[in-house]
Parts: sequence; structure tokens; C-alpha cells
Amino acid sequence: MTAGDNGSKPADDDPFGYLYADGQAAGATPPSGGGGYGYPGPRSSYHQVRPVGERQYKGPQQQYAQQPPAHGQVPPQQPPYGQPPYGQQQVPPGPPAAHGGPGGGRGRGPNTRGILIGAIAVLAAVVVGIGVVVLNGKDDDKTPASADSTPSAPAQGGDEGEEDKAPKGDGDEKTPEPGELPRLDAKALKQEGGVTTSSDVSGAKAAGGVYVTGFNQVGAAVTWTLDDIAEPGKYTVFVGYTVPGKDANATITVNGTAQSRPFSLKNYANAAEGDRAKGWTESYGYVELNKGTNTVKLSCEEGNQCDADLDRVWLAKGWVTRG
Repeated sequence: MTAGDNGSKPADDDPFGYLYADGQAAGATPPSGGGGYGYPGPRSSYHQVRPVGERQYKGPQQQYAQQPPAHGQVPPQQPPYGQPPYGQQQVPPGPPAAHGGPGGGRGRGPNTRGILIGAIAVLAAVVVGIGVVVLNGKDDDKTPASADSTPSAPAQGGDEGEEDKAPKGDGDEKTPEPGELPRLDAKALKQEGGVTTSSDVSGAKAAGGVYVTGFNQVGAAVTWTLDDIAEPGKYTVFVGYTVPGKDANATITVNGTAQSRPFSLKNYANAAEGDRAKGWTESYGYVELNKGTNTVKLSCEEGNQCDADLDRVWLAKGWVTRG
């Protein structure tokens, strides 16, 4: 008997005696066949350990087709009928995806209709913008129709008294076309009160340089009979004349009624005193005529300064500053 030996076999006393040197010396051997005392046997799943739920099963009919447990092992519990084995529990289906991909069942796809409508709206806005730019460009190239009809200021002055009476912006300030209304040389007017014709002073614009002189005396007058006036209304009487470097004036009478303001015969040419040849210019007065025949008389009355020679007369429609 050795020290520590109580007279029994180590194998009967200590099932793990074969693991120690003294047990092996006493004849202890490992159990044969495996599976005893909880030791793993050759058919044990010792080398097949996996995390829970990792084992794959081929089907319900094969989920228990494994070796029976070795002696001392607890057999696995069979799940209830119709339930998958442990580790293969199925997750309950959730709500359908917001956007399904191809073949994604009933999920909604991308909102292509909204994108298409937005693209069409942008294209329409671009087309409208281009149209507005093109139309504005065409309008800029147009010349205003009234550009040529706006009268400019006369080179020489006019009848200031009558011009003060002219209404502002009545729209009649248009230059008449040549021949639209009568034009005459002063020598063709009815002469009275001692006036005569002459051509001594150069510069007259009447035919042959002939003009009416002797106007510088009370009672001197020239009368112009206007026939076939088509429309009643406002007209402008123009007179061509010369003065010897000083201002003059006269009285204008329309159809027997004298106007209160004198007809201006100013020295608009700024001729030197006594220089009639440099004093040729023109002036105008505003009148109103009737339809048909009218008479216009230019005369030297009391209070007038009438030292002037007359060469032409003409009529323009409306109250204008050029005719």
C-alpha cells in the first residue's frame, strides 16, 4: 500500500485518476467507448460548437436528423408543431417599403409624373421669356410715327400776340404738304390805300423778285380771298416781308372782324438799320376760317408801325409755327 492509498482502486474512487501520474501508476485507465461520466465521445458535437442560431437546417423533415445525444447529455427540446427550430425564428413582416424597387411588390416607385410636370413648366417659362425679348427688340427698332411730325422752332420769329392765343398740345401742329392750301405772291393780292409793286430791293422770294411796297401809311392794305376752304377751323396765315433794320406790325382782319392783337413784322433777320436787302424774313398769325369762301386782310391802321415790304402769303391748316 502506498501513501494515500485507502485500499480501493483509483478507478473506483476517482473517475479522473487516469489523468494523474499516481492514478496511472495504480492502473487507472480512461473509460472505454466514450460518453461515460459526461466525457465527450467520438460521436459528440464537441468539435461542432456554433453560436446560437447559426446552425442551418435543410428542412422540417431533417431538423432532427442528427445523432442521438451521448450518455449524460440533455437531448434538445423539440419545438412545438409548426414552429421553426431555435435560432430560425422568423421576424414578423413589417409595413411595406415606401419605395419599391424593380419587382418590389406593391411599393410606390419614384414620382416621375411630378418631375415631368416641373420640366414642362420650366420649358414653357423659357419659351415665354424668349418671346418677350424678341418682341421688345422689334419695338426698339421702330421709329416713332410722330418723330417727323413734330414741328421745330422757326428760324425767325412769328406773331407773338397770336402765338400766345394758341392752345397747347391741340395736335394740329403738322406741316401741310406743298400745294395742299393756297400760296400766292403778294403782287397777286388785292391792293388798296396807295400800295404798289416794285423789284428795286433784291432778295424777294416772289417770282421775278416783285414785292408790294408803299405799305407804310394808314389805310394801306392787301386783301386775300380764299375760296373753297374744305373744313372750318383753325388755320395759320404766313407772310414773307422785309423791314429796314427795325420792327414793324400791322392789323389782320378775317371776314370783316379785326383781331385785337397786331400782326408782328419784327426784324427777325437782325438786319442793320436801313438795310432792306438783308431784312427778308417771315412771320405768321393764327386765324379761324369758315367752310367755303373767306377774306383775310392785312392793313396799316392807327397805332401800327407799317414800314415793311411784302413778297409772299400762304396758308397752313391748324395753328402751327411752320408752313
